[in-house]
Amino acid sequence: MSSKELCLSILEKAGVPINSHEPWSIHVKNEKLWDRVASQHQLGLGEAYMDGWWECQAVDEMLTRLLTVDATSFLKPSIPLIASTLKSKLVNMQTKSKAAKNAKHHYNIGNDLYTRMLDSEMAYSCGYWQSAKTLDEAQIAKFDLICRKLKLEKGMTLLDIGSGWGGLLRHAVKNYGVIATGISPADQQIILAKEKSAGLDINFVQKDYRDLTGRFDRIVSVGMMEHVGPKNFREFFEKCDELLGDDGIMLHHLISSSRAQVDTDPFFNRYIFPGGVIPSPGQITSAAEKLFVLEDVHNFGLDYDTTLMHWFKNVNAKWSEIPQYDLRFKRMWNYYLLASAAGFRARNLQLNQYVFRKNGSLGPYIPVR
Repeated sequence: MSSKELCLSILEKAGVPINSHEPWSIHVKNEKLWDRVASQHQLGLGEAYMDGWWECQAVDEMLTRLLTVDATSFLKPSIPLIASTLKSKLVNMQTKSKAAKNAKHHYNIGNDLYTRMLDSEMAYSCGYWQSAKTLDEAQIAKFDLICRKLKLEKGMTLLDIGSGWGGLLRHAVKNYGVIATGISPADQQIILAKEKSAGLDINFVQKDYRDLTGRFDRIVSVGMMEHVGPKNFREFFEKCDELLGDDGIMLHHLISSSRAQVDTDPFFNRYIFPGGVIPSPGQITSAAEKLFVLEDVHNFGLDYDTTLMHWFKNVNAKWSEIPQYDLRFKRMWNYYLLASAAGFRARNLQLNQYVFRKNGSLGPYIPVR
């Protein structure tokens, strides 16, 4: 069977037509597409889109359909993909030096892009849409949900590992009176976070979590665990155990995969989050064994689909304001946002919040929503 015949059979299974009127139809501009996809799978499809080899009015819906039928399972593993998986099994892709480089690859591409895509507090993670009508409302609702789950009280010390542009900490300081510390390896995030938080009791530090010292009443991470790497999960929780007070509460908000894995989608690894790996719930709970009591798990993954589509609309409404990003970058960025939305819509990806407390004699923990 030729590459084209194989790809067409997969598209038929997924209900994705070729050169048709449906919004999720693929319109092929270069017939070399089929060989590229057959040999490079997700990477080939994504790069071909970046290069203009195919078009689709609703990329998110097309990819949702492919994910629903597990399209890559019909493709033969290629040598480069096998090599990438073996490398991830053998090599720690998130050492201190690699983690800093990986973070800067994504978060230092320019605050002018993120300010046009995100909400006013620049929360670069899933919003909470239970009652929200706008992106700003959804992100504030997420901040407050986390604060309530952490049972924050005035005067408590709160550590945010991977604090981004500081929106969560600003909310916690203003509304709950905590004393906050935020860390990120990305210097451009730290610079803007400090500017946006001037006058508040927040200490932002450019630092790797492995270099942290001290004790905190509460610990939180939002969209951080995806960058830790499977080889470091246990070390991460051991560091949290060292940093968290005996009666403390810890919350981790992260994307979760339906299966354990050691590497990531090759397109995302090359262009979006190098070295990133989305953990499964089993990987998280296994890494926390004998250190923490898992008090609560909350899945609102479909809210990430909604969040991502708002980001897509926001940034595309303002691309003309950021001409330094060329057309190939724009197509790459749009593919990233729409492919991510498809992952949540197909339920291949989840958004979980895990609440932990230390092992020991504990009273009841009452979950909130």
